[in-house]
Amino acid sequence: MKQALALALRDLRGSKAGLRLLAICLFLGVATLAGIGSLSSAILGELSARGQVILGGDIEMETAQRTATEEEKAAFARVGLISETVRMRAMAATADGERSILAELKGVDIAYPLYGELKLAPGALTDRPNGNSVAVAPALGEKLGVKIGDNVRIGDANLKIIGFIADEPDRVGEGFTLGPVALVDMAGLTATGLVQPGSLYTSKYRIKTLPGVDPGTAATQLAAQFPETGWEVQDRTNGAPGTRRFIERLGQFLALVGLTALVVAGIGVGNGVASWLEGKRSSIATLKVLGASSATIFRTYLIQIIVVAAFATVLGLAVGALVPWLIATLAGDALPVSPRLDIYPLPLIIATVYGLLIALLFSLAPLARARGVTPATLFRTGVEGASRPTNAVLVAMAGISLTIIGLAIGTAKEPQFAALFVLCVAGLLALLAGLGVLIRRTAAALPRPKTPLMRLALANLHRPGAQTSRLVVALGLGLTLFATLAFTQTSLAGQIERTIPKRAPSFFALDIPKDEEATFRSAILAQAPKAEIITVPTLRGPVVAIRDQRVSEMKNLPPEAWFLRGDRGLTFAKDLPQGSRITAGKWWPSDYAGPPLVSIDERAANAVGLKVGDKLTISVLGVEMEAEIASFREINWDTLGFNFVLVFSPGSLDAAPYTLAATIAADEAKEASISGVVTKGYPSVSMIKVKDVITQVGDLLTQLGTAVGIAASVAVLAGIAVLVGAIAASRRSRSYDAVLLKLLGGTRAQVLGAQALEYSALALILSLLALAIGAASGWVVVTQVFDLDWTPDWPIVIGTVAAGGLGTLALGLIGALPALAARPAEALRGL
Repeated sequence: MKQALALALRDLRGSKAGLRLLAICLFLGVATLAGIGSLSSAILGELSARGQVILGGDIEMETAQRTATEEEKAAFARVGLISETVRMRAMAATADGERSILAELKGVDIAYPLYGELKLAPGALTDRPNGNSVAVAPALGEKLGVKIGDNVRIGDANLKIIGFIADEPDRVGEGFTLGPVALVDMAGLTATGLVQPGSLYTSKYRIKTLPGVDPGTAATQLAAQFPETGWEVQDRTNGAPGTRRFIERLGQFLALVGLTALVVAGIGVGNGVASWLEGKRSSIATLKVLGASSATIFRTYLIQIIVVAAFATVLGLAVGALVPWLIATLAGDALPVSPRLDIYPLPLIIATVYGLLIALLFSLAPLARARGVTPATLFRTGVEGASRPTNAVLVAMAGISLTIIGLAIGTAKEPQFAALFVLCVAGLLALLAGLGVLIRRTAAALPRPKTPLMRLALANLHRPGAQTSRLVVALGLGLTLFATLAFTQTSLAGQIERTIPKRAPSFFALDIPKDEEATFRSAILAQAPKAEIITVPTLRGPVVAIRDQRVSEMKNLPPEAWFLRGDRGLTFAKDLPQGSRITAGKWWPSDYAGPPLVSIDERAANAVGLKVGDKLTISVLGVEMEAEIASFREINWDTLGFNFVLVFSPGSLDAAPYTLAATIAADEAKEASISGVVTKGYPSVSMIKVKDVITQVGDLLTQLGTAVGIAASVAVLAGIAVLVGAIAASRRSRSYDAVLLKLLGGTRAQVLGAQALEYSALALILSLLALAIGAASGWVVVTQVFDLDWTPDWPIVIGTVAAGGLGTLALGLIGALPALAARPAEALRGL
């Protein structure tokens, strides 16, 4: 071992050019894994560390369309200090009513915030709103063109702007909003007159627990104390559950993409090591002649690989550890929370283990081939077949592979998804390896073409020593990654453009008083006679039980069971809603007057195993109502109409306080006048402009696509490095062939033309395969991981794959140039 170590260190003092590809590939893979893991840990760490601030307390009790009763408030007070907030959507308008915008109205009491600090930007008149005053988000001021000291009208109140909000401590915990925040105190909220029976608002009671009170235990006890009143209970350990789920799922997906990049890089490592050892033939031969054993040869070059791999891994870890700082500097505003800047050992350790295992796995086979050759073989430039790796090497490779698979699945939040992902990657590698063998055998079986260039190109695919299998794996991986990235990116970009109907509504109108429907319609039609107005009754409430099981007792709900989390929009109807189709059961008669029935979205029902005839219980204003499931519906969500997961039969909810919601479709030129007349005449009505919603969703999808694109681009770069490595690994044999062909009268153009035909044939075959595999992979990513519609832009995808094929051809020809420049004497000395 000492002899091997001394030889390795001495050899490393010389040229290390042959190991550059190993170092580059490993650096890319490790940096990607370490960076994704560090960023995900930094965001989740911030969510955990600021759980109290994000949630607004140690415990949060949330309910819809009502405030807590005195009995409930007394129970909360026994646990700790209470802070009450009320949130709802409302229209904020300038004092003259000329400009208006949808805002998120938030009323807070004097105890708010229990944790953190409400900060206003410099220049504020007071430190918090009081009475007929309001603090607004900067975006609201910009869109309305108002400044500090100006008045805005919200509902029935004219409120004076006392400052712009610089930090709303519980902003992340509030979740997704459609408009900027307008913050008032409880007196200001009352002055707006917007909180009425049937209004859509949410009441939250944050509790700062007394010393010695465990928040988790107290939250469980409060939920058990009021099981039938529809309270949604959270504690500080999960202050922003939706954000956490999204970050965890996206982080897992990106980590698996990074692992794919590392596996691809591993193939590059194998090619780089093979090319490097090919260049060490004379050195290995000399050592063999001088008495070095095969084991010494194996250890000598394994040590060098480990040293270079460790150096590349350390560099990759350094870059990956700095990713949270880099992202916070360049794109901090796009993140839900600022990353908690720190060094996170676990993702760095995982990336290190992955990197070293991958380097070892893909280096063993080339090392075994170098170990098994004889001195006579090493001193020749012949094309003798490579020796088969020993059983010990095969067992070691199998053990390393199983370790990598076990680590990928064991560290995943969703092991089944991770197992499927690993299986797909392994299947792709096996498919490409098998295709390489098939191409060689097919090329050998085909009749010899009469054209010399075609004959030479065909022979290059199957001759002894041909690198066809390596080229197929490298080229196939690169093109498949290109195709998958193109399918995913164009589907994300096309969610808006290709799923919005041609006749989309201009506005969603919420909180229309049910006794003012006729006058509301008349006001709209006076401004836009051709406007289409569809109204539906609406109220909110959670599902509290399915069959005989309480939702609060159900653990590990699948992501598809989102309708069981929090309040849901509820409605009742005589006729089947537009855009819905009955798939099981039947719709009730229009004159139905029996016990409560409900029709449910088919996918939601299947997520929790519901059947037609099962019972479902909801809570409205603290009153529970049980209904029998009458039918399942397939809902076309792309209509941009009001699509409710739960639609109840007539008479079920009529007695509850409810308001109306409406979709308004009108010419774009009439939108401003419609918004103005509603804002002035119906201050309680919230007008949501569809274009604004589409813009917000589009921005989110763009950010998501960017994250996927950056992570996948590293895999693409690794694929290019693999291709370069495969070309480099065949350079020696290519040089030898080129010399012989030139000695026999061949020109450089003919040699280059033969290689161009060879690479063109491979690129064409693999481009078609990449399209098929990329389409399947992209479909899984878009529809199963991100739960979005499959809307690829085929011309862009085909163009991307074609460009990748042409790029491959160019790389192949560039790699052939050194072979053309080889001198005959230099190549013939090896004969």
